[in-house]
Amino acid sequence: MTVDTAAAYPVTQRNRVKRLHERGSYDRAAVHAILDAAMLCHVAYVIDGQPYATPTLFWRKGDTLYWHGSSASRMLRHLKAGTPACLTVAHLDGLVLARSGFNHSANYRSAMCFGTGRLVEDADEKIEAMRDVVDRFYPGRSALLRPITQQEAKATTIIAMEIEEAAAKVRAKGVGDDEADFALPIWAGVIPVTTVLGEVEACPRLVAGVGQPEELSIYAENGRLDDALLAGQRRYEDG
Repeated sequence: MTVDTAAAYPVTQRNRVKRLHERGSYDRAAVHAILDAAMLCHVAYVIDGQPYATPTLFWRKGDTLYWHGSSASRMLRHLKAGTPACLTVAHLDGLVLARSGFNHSANYRSAMCFGTGRLVEDADEKIEAMRDVVDRFYPGRSALLRPITQQEAKATTIIAMEIEEAAAKVRAKGVGDDEADFALPIWAGVIPVTTVLGEVEACPRLVAGVGQPEELSIYAENGRLDDALLAGQRRYEDG
């Protein structure tokens, strides 16, 4: 396979999609769209021969992924030494019911990213990253908040990982039954799945007269979470 590395990630033994390769893509835009529609990821790594996969919040800035946590975190203490890691994201978009158990499936979008985690040690970069984790999901919000304290910065570890290789894999279609099974009197179809935003629950201790900022309108009641996160990423990139 020939891949334009300017528009796509290089294809290696590490990220090559081996099963149902027609569903795979190495295109940067395709990978980024799946990452940007998510807030939660899983970071996989190995400590002393034992595999771990830790769920955490993350965000993307160009080709760099960031995540943060407590300075006491085992994952972060390990990754800050410069350890190979794999960050994955998956969206469940539909339940696919076929006329045979073998052909039942799911519609989904997934991305798998490989790189080497590094500790963000520069003080200015760390503070910027701590603001970014707010502004990426809630555009412009960090400017409305009280400043980050030294104690908060000290208690927080930020890990950055340049995406070295990545792959997206997507299923977005209907029932894939065997031709002979379509004549069977068995219901089959797709049940769509989405994460929908609910009614806002304001803090009961809000100062009188404080309303919800206009910037949070992307999280409209009954809207889709992935759409809101994509809109937030666009605003984040626009500055």
